[in-house]
Amino acid sequence: MINTIIVEDDRIIQNYLSNMLATDSRFRIVGRYADAFDAEGACSEGSIDLVLMDVQTSHNHSGLAAGERIRKTCKRTKVVAVTSLVDPEVLAKARSGGADSLWYKDHGIDELMSVIERTLAGEHIFPDSAPNIELKEMFSADVTPRQLAILRRFVTGMTYDEIAKEMKITRDGVRWNIEQLIQKGGFENKHELMATVLCNKYIVTSLMEAETE
Repeated sequence: MINTIIVEDDRIIQNYLSNMLATDSRFRIVGRYADAFDAEGACSEGSIDLVLMDVQTSHNHSGLAAGERIRKTCKRTKVVAVTSLVDPEVLAKARSGGADSLWYKDHGIDELMSVIERTLAGEHIFPDSAPNIELKEMFSADVTPRQLAILRRFVTGMTYDEIAKEMKITRDGVRWNIEQLIQKGGFENKHELMATVLCNKYIVTSLMEAETE
């Protein structure tokens, strides 16, 4: 049997994943949690084979932070990140140690089962890039890496001067890039730009990665 834990704070999705695995006699669900950090204790006993891990869990706790610790302390446990967050940094963190594989929730259940099976067989399955989503009149692929870096800092409340200093560019350069995004996307102003990228989960600022007590 494949002892499995499901970590998902949305009860509907949690039930959906549970029902999906229940139809396959190979899997035994031994725990369901809303908070990624609560799942770590269950994994510490060393009997868990698979964790389906949401990235943004209850209390904004990061499933990738928990996943990285689980993978370090429980060598037999495979962590498959399951997310709707399209922030490219989420994919990058998953690849760098937060998960064994990653699946986007809009990619279909058949693909998820394939990812699970291949991960259990020792593969690491990650998309080449984050999904390309609409941001009003532009797509996320139209945002350059530098513009994304500027935008990520801007939505956290940093000023143009602070961004310029941290990125070692001019203040005018910061302003020009923000204005380019506003123009490309057809936004009324920078506030609409910020709201759009946050509402569409293109940039995630709320994940807490603190160690559990």
